[in-house]
Amino acid sequence: MADLTTTKNHLSADVEIKGSIKFQNELTIDGKVEGEITSPGVLVIGENSEVRGEIKTKSVTVHGKVQGNITVEERCELKGRAQLIGDLKAARLVIEEGATFVGKSEVSPKGGVKPMEAARTPEPTKVSSILGR
Repeated sequence: MADLTTTKNHLSADVEIKGSIKFQNELTIDGKVEGEITSPGVLVIGENSEVRGEIKTKSVTVHGKVQGNITVEERCELKGRAQLIGDLKAARLVIEEGATFVGKSEVSPKGGVKPMEAARTPEPTKVSSILGR
């Protein structure tokens, strides 16, 4: 009998999807996707894949191209041939040599400083003291 908790889904290279994708456990995408991808599971973007849209998952490993923002609860991994154009939020981030990342990143491990607290910490610079007034 198959164990349903380890279900792995695969979108092959000849598949093109426009619209939202939701899955529960694990999904590997090797084709083209245009739209939002949402899941409490693990996503793998294959080497030949192209994704245009927002990704919100537990974790993601990118081998191919992503144009859009990525938000993950745990780990984001950009492999050597990965291309990410968009902003990234993750608890842990791994970027291999050769990967392309154009955007802003916010990496905050659990229990770390919240982004709003970090923004309040620095003292404001007085413009008059810089200009000699």
